[in-house]
Amino acid sequence: MVLSTLLREKINTDPITAVEAWRARSKRVLELESSADRALLCGFLADRVAYAFAGGYEAALSNLVAGKLDQARARRATSLCITEEGGGHPRAIKTALGEGTHGTLVLNGRKQWATGAQTADLLLVAASVGFDDAGRNKLVLVAVDARAPGVTWSAMPQTPFAPELPHARVELDHVRVSPGDVLVGDGYDVYIKPFRTIEDSHVFLALIGYLIRSARLYEESRSVIEELCAAATALSAITRASATAPETHVALAGALAWGKALMDRVSFENAPDDVRERWERDRALSLVAERARAERRNRAWTTIGTGEPQTTPLGGSAR
Repeated sequence: MVLSTLLREKINTDPITAVEAWRARSKRVLELESSADRALLCGFLADRVAYAFAGGYEAALSNLVAGKLDQARARRATSLCITEEGGGHPRAIKTALGEGTHGTLVLNGRKQWATGAQTADLLLVAASVGFDDAGRNKLVLVAVDARAPGVTWSAMPQTPFAPELPHARVELDHVRVSPGDVLVGDGYDVYIKPFRTIEDSHVFLALIGYLIRSARLYEESRSVIEELCAAATALSAITRASATAPETHVALAGALAWGKALMDRVSFENAPDDVRERWERDRALSLVAERARAERRNRAWTTIGTGEPQTTPLGGSAR
């Protein structure tokens, strides 16, 4: 982990004026192998919640596609494009991947609320390739150069909290991709479904990195910083666990509850008025998708309560 950096490094207090400026400041973090460390440090280098979230979100995406894309591509500035006019449920996805010419494939469709698409280098686009025998939408995830011919975007309205974090509507008009751009595995089961878990752990790590920065900068008590470091250590371990295992969801629920409680412990009492007011406005970001998290936790406990056999025998080791 990077706790030494979080606790020792001199804090850069120069204001960050845009996502591009934040990205330039955090460029060195991309060299780190651990996505958890990248999330923590991106949060620490951010001067507000919006840019901390951006760092956690991009670290989560790199974790999601690790081993599916080459390392250099997986660490580019990336935006996940799922939601459409009908929402983000698999049946709402109408963007389609079809056959083009000369062995190519073609993407057509429209996405909404694509986080950071305006400044991204790479888009991960959820697309339909038809329906299975049960009538379910079959999805794939496609890696698309954000500046490829046929890709255009327009800005979505600012959100009430973290308005500095941009979102875009993305148009895909006969965008040519190669078969190698289609990520291996079912688009929903392998990527979309587990991403909420991966995103939660990484975004909260970034928020903790931001809170450690703030606690040091505004002279909060050492006990608060100690607990923030402990929570960061727990969340870092969770990022290495299976994103689909019920045990991971139980542990993540506890870690997120701890992280939210720690948010109340960082007072921002000695912070400038604009910083304190921005924090009070933007901390609501941690409550987004709270209902989905509760459902995920309840499903995990239900699965555990069914008494399904353990993958590894108690006291034994995995083979």
